[in-house]
Amino acid sequence: MFDLLIRGQQVVTPHGVGAWDVAVKDGVIAAIAAHGTFAPDQAARVIDAGGGIVMPGGIDPHVHCAWYIPAFKPGGPSGLSDPPEQVSRAALWGGTTTLIDFAACKPDREGDESSSQGVRDAIEARDQDWAGRCYCDYAYHIMLRGRVPPATIAELTEAVEAGYPTVKVFTTDITPSRRGRMTRFGDLWEIFKVLSRAGGLGVIHAEDNDIVMHMYDKLFAENRVGFERLAEVHNTLSEDLSFRRIIRLAETIEGMALYMMHVSAAAGVQAIAESRGRGFPIYGETLHQYLLYTSDDYRRPNGQIYHTYPSLKSKRDQQGLWDGLARGDLQCVGTDEVCCKLAVKLQGNRIDDTTGGNAGVEPRVAVIYTETVEKRGYSLEKFVDVVSANAARIMGLYPRKGAIAVGSDADLTVLDTSLRRTVRAQDLHESDYTPWEGKEVGAWPVLTVLRGKVMVADGRFHGDLKDGQYLKRRIPEAIRANHKKELR
Repeated sequence: MFDLLIRGQQVVTPHGVGAWDVAVKDGVIAAIAAHGTFAPDQAARVIDAGGGIVMPGGIDPHVHCAWYIPAFKPGGPSGLSDPPEQVSRAALWGGTTTLIDFAACKPDREGDESSSQGVRDAIEARDQDWAGRCYCDYAYHIMLRGRVPPATIAELTEAVEAGYPTVKVFTTDITPSRRGRMTRFGDLWEIFKVLSRAGGLGVIHAEDNDIVMHMYDKLFAENRVGFERLAEVHNTLSEDLSFRRIIRLAETIEGMALYMMHVSAAAGVQAIAESRGRGFPIYGETLHQYLLYTSDDYRRPNGQIYHTYPSLKSKRDQQGLWDGLARGDLQCVGTDEVCCKLAVKLQGNRIDDTTGGNAGVEPRVAVIYTETVEKRGYSLEKFVDVVSANAARIMGLYPRKGAIAVGSDADLTVLDTSLRRTVRAQDLHESDYTPWEGKEVGAWPVLTVLRGKVMVADGRFHGDLKDGQYLKRRIPEAIRANHKKELR
């Protein structure tokens, strides 16, 4: 007797798309058989997906919940971005069942190591924000900022072995007000050596700090400070230089592997492609806003809603991202989720005070389906790769997550391709705005299942905050050694 049986004409499995019955028992996929194999009385609940697309639950590898947003003006709004309760609920409505956030170590101040925060303390602090407060499954990247004391670097081995194998670092302070975020290159070298031995993965925000800060100074001096000039500050040259420098460093360290976050420029894609061509295990993530918006959109009304760091780029850069995704030089599409109210998102209007991140986790799966399958002819397998399976493979969750396979967690989403709709903030569950307002999509999730429990069905939410589980991970040796045979 199964707990749940989902029948579909278009079930996307690691071995192709077909008409299958997917049987669930005790939270995992217990059997997959030809459509109609199992009788209705063999399951406590039977759901017929018809011609809808049955796919693994989406995985967003880049979100920031309960993340501090400063007040850039006296008396302006500040505080934390929306918490896991709200973002995970929206994610499930949108067909995403796993989120990966960040456990950030506080940087030391002025070289005073006593003021820094260790990795274990950062994880425990983040657990206070997430444990028992998330409807879906989740994990953390460790985030290191600023000068990283040797004692903190030494902690990384234990953290990787304990199931926290991805470590984020910054090669820039991003804005002048965030001095101390950038990690020195020598510290990066030491961090990479530890990660390579421990089996970890470097997760990189790469921009050239000298170029970025020079451009802030230049535009300040010329009184050209409107946020619509963000692409001049966080420019393509910065991405090109920083990607190539960090890749060169990593390539000298045996056993090192990289995941480049929020790739925004064609130059970044090219740097990744060249390194992959040399056989180095490097992977790339772009964001759905980079794929659909350009720096021209900053000049639209409330143009700040399209922004995250690094900036939106040109149409040429956007085409470079699409080319990289099609070729497999980019593997994942995330959101850089920072869910906040419109008033907070619009509080800044200068190059140095515009709030990054977006409320985008709910429409991500539908938007990317529309842009990849409908508009560009991607296969359903390729679409599932970029919104789910590749993130699972790279981040050490596969095949528990990201696959419809026997033994995998029963995380399932059904996209109804007959349900065309226009995205409206009033219909979503994240914030009072969406950067996708007015966007027409060719499908929408109508069923989301997390480890065998129906979380969204028939326009109703059935989740409980006790449902979300933390996912400890280990990066597969194949991902760290050779990418060419692992990912489409």
